[in-house]
Amino acid sequence: MRILAFAASLRRSSLNRKLIAAAAEVARSAGAEVDLADFREFELPIYDGDLDASSGLPPGGAELKRRLEQADAVMISTPEYNYSIAGPLKNAIDWVSRARPMPWRGKSIYLMSASPSPAGGVRGLWHTRTPLEGCGALVFPDMFALPQAKEAFDDTGHLRDPALAARLQRDVVGFVRLAEAVTPVCAAGRPPAEQKRQQEIVKALESESEIQPPVK
Repeated sequence: MRILAFAASLRRSSLNRKLIAAAAEVARSAGAEVDLADFREFELPIYDGDLDASSGLPPGGAELKRRLEQADAVMISTPEYNYSIAGPLKNAIDWVSRARPMPWRGKSIYLMSASPSPAGGVRGLWHTRTPLEGCGALVFPDMFALPQAKEAFDDTGHLRDPALAARLQRDVVGFVRLAEAVTPVCAAGRPPAEQKRQQEIVKALESESEIQPPVK
């Protein structure tokens, strides 16, 4: 089980970097191979349809696409921007969603957020689910929102509160086990009859002319 993990923040002292590192440690202890990425590796300009049409994916988007294709599952820790999804993450989702076959489709995804606020960024997590699920990702039902995150970590980067640490352990291990069960169904290597049906479904889902009204 290979997991791509990153904090969707460009800030070096981001609390979400600490949270994703803690989650990656748990995932590794559960037997997963974790590719812990720096979000700056995926830096992108604001989505521009003309740029997309003329040049395709910029380097940051191509790198994110490549890492997604190598992964069975994804863990994302994201800040909340104005009660909603973080702009840089939404932009990255939009850029990569233009690639075919769709890199997000069939990926198991676990969402987390660390915030200084009492709500822990949970409002942003709900909004983050929508575009990912729209791109065909399988977003884990449980999400981890860490409130008052400035005081949540000790000097070693671990959560101070034993109850929160236990919950993160339980959720991440549960996510890894579910992703292990789902990946063989979504991945290649299915019997020929099932592969044919998979290809038909993917073709229908990824053909905008078939799933969306024609542009007038």
